[in-house]
Amino acid sequence: MYDIRPLIPLLLTAGILIGGNGLQGTFISLRALEEGFSPSVIGMIGTGYFIGFVIGCIYVTKIMRSIGHIRTFSALAAIASAASIMMVMVIDPVSWFAMRLIQGICFAGLFAVVESWLNARVTNSTRARTLSIYRFVDLGSVTAAQYLIPVFGLSGFDLFAIISMALTLSLVPISFADRTSPAPPQDVKFDIKVLWSVSPLATVGCIIVGLTNSSFRSLGPIYADGIGMSVTGIATFMSIGIFAGIVLQYPLGHYSDKLDRRVVMLIATFGALAACIFLAFFAGESELFNFIGIFAFGAFAMPLYSLCSAHANDHAAPGQHALVSAGTLFFWSVGAVIGPLFASFLIDAFGPHALFTYMIVVLAFFMGYTFFRITAREGVPTEQRRMRFRNLLRTSTYFTKLAAPPSERDD
Repeated sequence: MYDIRPLIPLLLTAGILIGGNGLQGTFISLRALEEGFSPSVIGMIGTGYFIGFVIGCIYVTKIMRSIGHIRTFSALAAIASAASIMMVMVIDPVSWFAMRLIQGICFAGLFAVVESWLNARVTNSTRARTLSIYRFVDLGSVTAAQYLIPVFGLSGFDLFAIISMALTLSLVPISFADRTSPAPPQDVKFDIKVLWSVSPLATVGCIIVGLTNSSFRSLGPIYADGIGMSVTGIATFMSIGIFAGIVLQYPLGHYSDKLDRRVVMLIATFGALAACIFLAFFAGESELFNFIGIFAFGAFAMPLYSLCSAHANDHAAPGQHALVSAGTLFFWSVGAVIGPLFASFLIDAFGPHALFTYMIVVLAFFMGYTFFRITAREGVPTEQRRMRFRNLLRTSTYFTKLAAPPSERDD
């Protein structure tokens, strides 16, 4: 019998964190627009978060090993909560960049603590069901959080306070978790040369996903506002793009396990490219057409990270999977740092539809590069692959371990 009760505090904490983070990404972009910040400045602020995320991924394990899980979580939650309040007290682009950088460090650490703790608590027999519940918590909390924006509005203190309250309240369930703190996790090693040597295509693919998907998350609200959507419409637009990400994850993953995985990556890239062409040149200001377009974009673009990770692991030697997982997250973060900043300058210069025109160029390049790699290297036969497709969140390297088959968990 599967007993979920011991994991409820950790899952509740994860839901509060993921929801607060999802709310923050949309709200801060829209509030910055209301404060008169230009799209390029908003892109810079979004870049600050991803720079912080990279730093947090690299150093959080050292902190956990020094002071333990619960103290690490408490310290980072307190700092992130204070940064949220500081943003409404000092409304200035430089200050907001600094606060988002701090929040990026903190959220990378907070997710690492929760997922490391979950890894220590689940068993092989309960892992798959726990993972399914975790994904449901992720999808539900992010989608629901978007609708707090039209309820409370963009102006004033309310949403900053709600984000701060969420970070503070996330301490409550985790404080009621099993009093036996997990053993300190092993250091996560980042060797950026390993992923390139294992799979140049996966390396480029992770950067491409960062360039495009992070631009949608950071600047999608700016695009939707720029074409005249209401606040409720913007929340719906973002929710549809996020929710759509799960629709084709498993069909694409299933066929990637049976076929040359690069062909499925090509199909997903083409689908995302077609959706961007529709949004850039045909959707116009129609809410319905934009909802259809962003659904198609999310459905095809969001699985690309998991496909790239699976392709990299197809080529990884025994003992390399942990380095490959850290590398995919690192290179995604590199793209996520550059993407929103570059796309925001284009929006400043050419208007909101430039967001998807930029993505057309990036995705078209990746299609060409994927064709080149298919001709340059033989695919790994299905019977020689050491792992199947996994649906991955880009929250921490420990999520990859949570989703991994038993043979890879000790790499």
